[in-house]
Amino acid sequence: MIDLKGKVAIVTGATRGIGLEISRVLASRGCDLAMLDIQLGDGSSISEVAKDFGVVAKGYACDVSNTEAVEAVFKQIIADFGKVSVLVNNAGITRDALLMRMKDDEFDSVIAVNLRSVFVCTRAISRHMMGNRAGRIINMASINGIRCQAGQANYAASKAGVIGITKSNAMEFASRGVTVNAIAPGFIRTAMTEKLPAEAVAKYTAAIPLQSMGSPRDVANAVAFLASDEAAYITGQVLGVDGGLNS
Repeated sequence: MIDLKGKVAIVTGATRGIGLEISRVLASRGCDLAMLDIQLGDGSSISEVAKDFGVVAKGYACDVSNTEAVEAVFKQIIADFGKVSVLVNNAGITRDALLMRMKDDEFDSVIAVNLRSVFVCTRAISRHMMGNRAGRIINMASINGIRCQAGQANYAASKAGVIGITKSNAMEFASRGVTVNAIAPGFIRTAMTEKLPAEAVAKYTAAIPLQSMGSPRDVANAVAFLASDEAAYITGQVLGVDGGLNS
Protein backbone atom coordinates (compact mmCIF):
# COMPACT_ATOMS: atom_id res chain seq x y z
CA MET A 1 0.00 0.00 0.00
CA ILE A 2 1.17 3.53 -0.79
CA ASP A 3 2.31 5.21 2.42
CA LEU A 4 1.67 8.95 2.74
CA LYS A 5 2.23 9.23 6.49
CA GLY A 6 3.90 12.48 7.43
CA LYS A 7 2.64 14.28 4.33
CA VAL A 8 0.17 17.17 4.22
CA ALA A 9 -2.06 17.67 1.17
CA ILE A 10 -4.16 20.59 0.02
CA VAL A 11 -7.12 19.37 -2.03
CA THR A 12 -9.34 21.91 -3.82
CA GLY A 13 -12.97 21.10 -4.49
CA ALA A 14 -12.52 18.62 -1.67
CA THR A 15 -15.90 18.15 -0.02
CA ARG A 16 -17.92 16.60 -2.85
CA GLY A 17 -17.66 14.07 -5.66
CA ILE A 18 -14.20 13.16 -6.93
CA GLY A 19 -12.56 15.69 -4.61
CA LEU A 20 -14.03 14.04 -1.54
CA GLU A 21 -12.94 10.61 -2.75
CA ILE A 22 -9.42 11.95 -3.33
CA SER A 23 -9.43 13.29 0.22
CA ARG A 24 -10.59 9.96 1.62
CA VAL A 25 -8.01 7.91 -0.31
CA LEU A 26 -5.15 10.22 0.67
CA ALA A 27 -6.31 10.07 4.30
CA SER A 28 -6.50 6.27 4.13
CA ARG A 29 -2.78 6.34 3.30
CA GLY A 30 -2.07 8.47 6.37
CA CYS A 31 -1.95 11.92 4.76
CA ASP A 32 -3.17 14.94 6.73
CA LEU A 33 -5.50 17.19 4.76
CA ALA A 34 -6.40 20.81 4.16
CA MET A 35 -9.75 20.48 2.38
CA LEU A 36 -10.74 23.54 0.34
CA ASP A 37 -14.12 24.27 -1.16
CA ILE A 38 -16.03 27.41 -2.01
CA GLN A 39 -18.72 26.22 0.42
CA LEU A 40 -18.05 23.83 3.29
CA GLY A 41 -21.67 23.20 4.23
CA ASP A 42 -21.98 21.75 7.71
CA GLY A 43 -18.42 20.39 7.60
CA SER A 44 -19.60 16.81 8.12
CA SER A 45 -17.55 15.40 5.23
CA ILE A 46 -14.38 16.90 6.72
CA SER A 47 -15.01 15.57 10.21
CA GLU A 48 -15.87 12.14 8.76
CA VAL A 49 -12.55 11.95 6.91
CA ALA A 50 -10.67 12.79 10.11
CA LYS A 51 -12.67 10.29 12.17
CA ASP A 52 -12.63 7.45 9.64
CA PHE A 53 -8.87 7.52 9.05
CA GLY A 54 -7.39 9.07 12.18
CA VAL A 55 -5.71 11.97 10.37
CA VAL A 56 -5.84 15.70 10.83
CA ALA A 57 -8.37 17.16 8.36
CA LYS A 58 -9.32 20.82 8.38
CA GLY A 59 -11.73 22.66 6.12
CA TYR A 60 -11.12 26.05 4.53
CA ALA A 61 -13.76 27.99 2.60
CA CYS A 62 -12.09 29.58 -0.40
CA ASP A 63 -12.80 30.75 -3.94
CA VAL A 64 -9.71 29.21 -5.51
CA SER A 65 -9.88 31.51 -8.53
CA ASN A 66 -9.40 34.55 -6.28
CA THR A 67 -5.75 35.46 -5.78
CA GLU A 68 -6.11 37.28 -2.46
CA ALA A 69 -8.31 34.56 -0.97
CA VAL A 70 -5.93 31.77 -2.01
CA GLU A 71 -2.83 33.51 -0.73
CA ALA A 72 -4.45 34.18 2.65
CA VAL A 73 -5.75 30.61 3.02
CA PHE A 74 -2.48 28.98 1.96
CA LYS A 75 -0.59 31.13 4.45
CA GLN A 76 -3.00 29.95 7.14
CA ILE A 77 -2.63 26.30 6.09
CA ILE A 78 1.16 26.46 6.34
CA ALA A 79 0.79 28.02 9.79
CA ASP A 80 -1.71 25.32 10.84
CA PHE A 81 0.17 22.29 9.51
CA GLY A 82 3.77 23.50 9.38
CA LYS A 83 4.27 22.34 5.80
CA VAL A 84 2.50 21.33 2.60
CA SER A 85 3.76 18.27 0.71
CA VAL A 86 1.06 17.84 -1.94
CA LEU A 87 -1.27 20.15 -3.86
CA VAL A 88 -4.20 18.61 -5.72
CA ASN A 89 -5.83 21.16 -8.02
CA ASN A 90 -9.17 19.41 -8.38
CA ALA A 91 -11.79 22.19 -8.30
CA GLY A 92 -13.83 22.36 -11.49
CA ILE A 93 -17.19 23.27 -12.98
CA THR A 94 -19.05 22.85 -16.26
CA ARG A 95 -21.27 25.33 -18.10
CA ASP A 96 -21.99 23.44 -21.31
CA ALA A 97 -23.55 25.16 -24.31
CA LEU A 98 -23.08 25.29 -28.05
CA LEU A 99 -20.64 28.05 -28.92
CA MET A 100 -23.28 30.19 -30.68
CA ARG A 101 -25.34 30.20 -27.47
CA MET A 102 -22.53 30.33 -24.92
CA LYS A 103 -22.59 33.48 -22.82
CA ASP A 104 -19.44 35.35 -21.84
CA ASP A 105 -19.90 34.51 -18.16
CA GLU A 106 -20.30 30.81 -18.99
CA PHE A 107 -16.93 30.86 -20.72
CA ASP A 108 -15.19 33.09 -18.19
CA SER A 109 -16.41 31.24 -15.08
CA VAL A 110 -15.22 27.85 -16.38
CA ILE A 111 -11.80 29.24 -17.29
CA ALA A 112 -11.57 30.92 -13.87
CA VAL A 113 -12.42 27.86 -11.78
CA ASN A 114 -10.83 25.14 -13.92
CA LEU A 115 -7.68 26.87 -15.17
CA ARG A 116 -6.99 30.14 -13.39
CA SER A 117 -7.27 28.38 -10.04
CA VAL A 118 -4.44 26.03 -11.05
CA PHE A 119 -2.24 29.04 -11.78
CA VAL A 120 -3.22 30.88 -8.59
CA CYS A 121 -2.90 27.88 -6.24
CA THR A 122 0.33 26.60 -7.78
CA ARG A 123 1.93 30.02 -7.58
CA ALA A 124 0.82 30.39 -3.96
CA ILE A 125 2.53 27.16 -2.86
CA SER A 126 5.50 27.04 -5.26
CA ARG A 127 7.91 29.09 -3.17
CA HIS A 128 7.17 26.94 -0.10
CA MET A 129 7.68 23.65 -1.95
CA MET A 130 10.78 24.78 -3.79
CA GLY A 131 12.25 26.08 -0.55
CA ASN A 132 11.71 22.62 0.94
CA ARG A 133 13.12 21.04 -2.23
CA ALA A 134 10.22 18.62 -2.26
CA GLY A 135 6.60 18.57 -3.37
CA ARG A 136 3.95 16.99 -5.53
CA ILE A 137 1.51 19.06 -7.60
CA ILE A 138 -1.31 17.12 -9.25
CA ASN A 139 -3.69 18.89 -11.62
CA MET A 140 -7.07 17.57 -12.72
CA ALA A 141 -7.30 17.70 -16.50
CA SER A 142 -9.80 15.64 -18.52
CA ILE A 143 -10.03 13.46 -21.55
CA ASN A 144 -12.05 16.36 -22.97
CA GLY A 145 -8.92 18.48 -22.92
CA ILE A 146 -7.40 15.96 -25.36
CA ARG A 147 -10.32 14.69 -27.47
CA CYS A 148 -13.16 17.14 -27.15
CA GLN A 149 -16.96 17.12 -27.19
CA ALA A 150 -19.31 19.51 -28.94
CA GLY A 151 -20.87 22.02 -26.58
CA GLN A 152 -17.84 22.20 -24.32
CA ALA A 153 -15.61 24.86 -25.87
CA ASN A 154 -15.12 26.47 -22.46
CA TYR A 155 -14.46 23.22 -20.61
CA ALA A 156 -12.19 21.80 -23.31
CA ALA A 157 -10.17 25.01 -23.44
CA SER A 158 -9.78 25.02 -19.67
CA LYS A 159 -8.63 21.42 -19.48
CA ALA A 160 -6.27 21.74 -22.43
CA GLY A 161 -4.85 24.72 -20.59
CA VAL A 162 -4.39 22.61 -17.47
CA ILE A 163 -2.28 20.18 -19.50
CA GLY A 164 -0.18 23.06 -20.85
CA ILE A 165 0.45 24.66 -17.47
CA THR A 166 1.30 21.24 -16.02
CA LYS A 167 4.04 20.64 -18.55
CA SER A 168 5.45 24.15 -18.25
CA ASN A 169 5.50 24.08 -14.45
CA ALA A 170 7.10 20.64 -14.44
CA MET A 171 10.04 22.13 -16.33
CA GLU A 172 10.27 25.12 -13.99
CA PHE A 173 10.15 23.20 -10.70
CA ALA A 174 12.10 20.02 -11.50
CA SER A 175 15.48 21.29 -10.33
CA ARG A 176 14.02 21.87 -6.85
CA GLY A 177 12.59 18.38 -6.45
CA VAL A 178 8.97 19.37 -7.11
CA THR A 179 7.02 17.23 -9.58
CA VAL A 180 3.98 18.41 -11.52
CA ASN A 181 1.64 15.98 -13.24
CA ALA A 182 -1.93 15.90 -14.51
CA ILE A 183 -4.66 13.28 -14.45
CA ALA A 184 -7.14 13.07 -17.32
CA PRO A 185 -10.25 11.17 -16.22
CA GLY A 186 -12.56 9.72 -18.82
CA PHE A 187 -16.21 8.77 -18.26
CA ILE A 188 -16.48 8.63 -14.46
CA ARG A 189 -19.57 7.85 -12.34
CA THR A 190 -20.49 11.10 -10.61
CA ALA A 191 -23.64 12.98 -9.61
CA MET A 192 -23.49 14.62 -13.05
CA THR A 193 -23.35 11.37 -15.02
CA GLU A 194 -26.15 9.90 -12.90
CA LYS A 195 -28.49 12.48 -14.46
CA LEU A 196 -27.78 11.26 -18.00
CA PRO A 197 -30.40 9.14 -19.81
CA ALA A 198 -29.73 5.40 -19.73
CA GLU A 199 -29.31 5.27 -23.51
CA ALA A 200 -26.62 7.96 -23.38
CA VAL A 201 -24.74 6.07 -20.67
CA ALA A 202 -24.93 2.87 -22.70
CA LYS A 203 -23.62 4.67 -25.80
CA TYR A 204 -20.68 6.22 -23.97
CA THR A 205 -19.84 3.00 -22.15
CA ALA A 206 -19.83 0.97 -25.36
CA ALA A 207 -17.02 3.20 -26.69
CA ILE A 208 -14.76 2.44 -23.72
CA PRO A 209 -12.37 -0.48 -24.36
CA LEU A 210 -12.83 -1.75 -20.78
CA GLN A 211 -16.60 -1.56 -21.34
CA SER A 212 -17.37 0.20 -18.06
CA MET A 213 -17.44 3.63 -16.54
CA GLY A 214 -14.74 4.55 -14.06
CA SER A 215 -15.31 5.39 -10.43
CA PRO A 216 -14.10 8.33 -8.33
CA ARG A 217 -11.92 5.79 -6.51
CA ASP A 218 -10.06 5.05 -9.76
CA VAL A 219 -9.16 8.72 -10.07
CA ALA A 220 -8.28 9.01 -6.39
CA ASN A 221 -5.95 6.00 -6.55
CA ALA A 222 -4.04 7.67 -9.39
CA VAL A 223 -3.71 10.84 -7.30
CA ALA A 224 -2.37 8.83 -4.36
CA PHE A 225 0.26 7.23 -6.58
CA LEU A 226 1.44 10.54 -8.03
CA ALA A 227 1.55 12.01 -4.51
CA SER A 228 3.78 9.20 -3.26
CA ASP A 229 7.52 8.66 -3.14
CA GLU A 230 7.05 5.89 -5.70
CA ALA A 231 6.30 8.57 -8.33
CA ALA A 232 9.44 10.60 -7.61
CA TYR A 233 10.81 10.20 -11.16
CA ILE A 234 7.56 11.12 -12.92
CA THR A 235 6.92 14.73 -13.89
CA GLY A 236 5.28 16.65 -16.74
CA GLN A 237 3.01 13.70 -17.56
CA VAL A 238 -0.72 13.32 -18.21
CA LEU A 239 -2.05 10.09 -16.72
CA GLY A 240 -5.25 8.94 -18.42
CA VAL A 241 -7.79 7.27 -16.14
CA ASP A 242 -10.24 6.44 -18.89
CA GLY A 243 -10.54 2.69 -19.42
CA GLY A 244 -8.55 2.97 -22.65
CA LEU A 245 -10.87 5.53 -24.24
CA ASN A 246 -7.99 7.70 -25.39
CA SER A 247 -5.83 4.79 -26.57
